Parts: sequence; C-alpha cells; structure tokens
Amino acid sequence: MRLIFLGDVVGKAGREAVYDALPRLRARYQPDLVVVNGENASHGFGISGDIYMKLREAGADVVSLGNHAFDNREILVTITRETNLIRPINWPGDCPGRGSALVETAQGRRVLVINAMGRVMIEPQLDDPFPAVAAALAACPLGEGCDAVLIDMHAETTSEKMAMGHFVDGRASLVVGTHTHIPTADHMILPGGTAYMSDAGMCGAYDSVIGMDKAEPLNRFLRKLPVERYRPAEGAVTVCGVAVETDDATGLATAIAPIRLGGRLAAADVPFWT
Repeated sequence: MRLIFLGDVVGKAGREAVYDALPRLRARYQPDLVVVNGENASHGFGISGDIYMKLREAGADVVSLGNHAFDNREILVTITRETNLIRPINWPGDCPGRGSALVETAQGRRVLVINAMGRVMIEPQLDDPFPAVAAALAACPLGEGCDAVLIDMHAETTSEKMAMGHFVDGRASLVVGTHTHIPTADHMILPGGTAYMSDAGMCGAYDSVIGMDKAEPLNRFLRKLPVERYRPAEGAVTVCGVAVETDDATGLATAIAPIRLGGRLAAADVPFWT
C-alpha cells in the first residue's frame, strides 16, 4: 500500500500550495491514502471547516490536528460532524471530536489513522499519549482490524516522538512527527518494521521563523516584548512530507522517503515510486 503524509500546513500560503500540489502528487504517485496535518492552516493557528473541506477536495483523505486544534472555535461543529478530521487521541475524554479514523481506501483496504500529542514542553498538557495509542492499537490491530496504521505524533521533542516510534514498532506502518515545522533527515524503518521520521516538516514559507513572518519572532527574541500578533509568512512554499510503501501481507513498511516540493528547500522525490 502507498501512504503519503504531509506536515503542518501553515497559513494562506501553505494551504494554497497544498491545494495546488496535492492533486499533482496524487496523480503522479497514485497513493492509497493521504493524510495532512492542518492544525496551523487558519492564519497559522487552528483550522476552519471551509479549509478542512478544501483540503479534502484537494485529495486529503484524513486531516489531523495538534495543540492548536481548537484555536478556531468554529471547528467545534465540523469536528463533531466529520469523522475524517481528527484531534489528538489523548485529549480529555469529553472533548469534541475523535482521536482516530478508520478509513477504507478505494481498493477496499482499511487504514487506521491516529493523532497523538506529546506532553514534554508543549501546551496544553494532555493525558499520557502512550496508553491512549496502545488502546487504539489493541482495539484495531494491524493485520486484523486494519491493513495499515499511520500515527501522527504531534510533539515538541524528538525524544518523545522517537520513544513513540519504538513503543509501537511492529504494530504500526508509520510514525511521523509534526509540530516543529522542520523536516528531519532520520527517515528510517525501525527493527520491527515500522517506518519512522521525527518531523515531516511544514507546508509553509521557509523564509520565516517556523512559518511565521520573521519580524515579530525576532523582536520577541531580541527585546522580550511582544509588539504584534504572529503572522504567517508569505512567499515561496515548500510542501514537505513523507512517503511510505507497506507490505500487503503484514502492513509493515518496506520503504520510506521524504517528499519536498517547491520553495526554498532542496527537492526530494520518491525513488521507489518513480
């Protein structure tokens, strides 16, 4: 099975780049499932129902979120209604929405997509993600309840992301990190067969400070005095993500590669699909 994951979509520039790039990625690589993290898609903080629907129309099967999941209060209605818009699974139990989605592909295969959030150096403080993920995997085991498992681990530290990768190694097809907005070079297949990457990177303008216009972050670092709200950067966008091929018999990964398209970063193609 072919899986594509795109990292945090940041602001108008990021979402318009994804609207444009995703149909082309789908046409070129013919993925079975595409997941996009959209938690920064609305002015850099949260997501709206309209943006969610446009990401779906562009080719996203599932949209995951993170610590900014509910910054845009309008999303409360959409996340209650739409089963393929998911927030971190370790949010308190009475929180609106869902932490996972079981999606059937066009070929009739089932993919479990889980969104989890770390607790180290990140707000808000949520429940422990490890037992929450374990419970979801136990309820829908790879190879029994589903044909592939993709986990978006939205966390600040690479240590917590990597720990999650090893925790589910052999029980998931892919664990990919989001939140730090910088693509890492550690894409690999773990000993048990789970593909892993500490951060997929953002879909945003990289002439920025993690997707935000440079002026205000610099001001806060230099003067420790907020002057204005953060604003998403404009300009050339690099669409960043990861591609994974899985074994149809086991659901485990056989290949992983980064995706980088356009903008300032060096391009990265998927060698095993070209």
